[in-house]
Amino acid sequence: MVSMNRITAADRRRVVAALIEGNSLRSTERMTGVSRNTITKLLLDLGTVCSVYQDKAMRDLTCERIQVDEIWAFVYAKEKNVPAGKRGEGWRRVDLGSD
Repeated sequence: MVSMNRITAADRRRVVAALIEGNSLRSTERMTGVSRNTITKLLLDLGTVCSVYQDKAMRDLTCERIQVDEIWAFVYAKEKNVPAGKRGEGWRRVDLGSD
């Protein structure tokens, strides 16, 4: 049997709250004492859980109007400074039903 460290529910809440407030991975690491690798793994798990929830909960919606917006951010570095094989920027589309 392999013994692994587990992050507590309270620490998970603190990490997610810090990220939601716009803190970077490194500042969240400093603020919470949780390692960057653990934060990244938590984000991957959280993304999967959110995707599953949305796939189940958001079916057959009766929206007549939808507001669409997009969020842009640097990923790694500005495009002119990106080494081969790295991403320079990222886009995320957000759709909101106004009904």
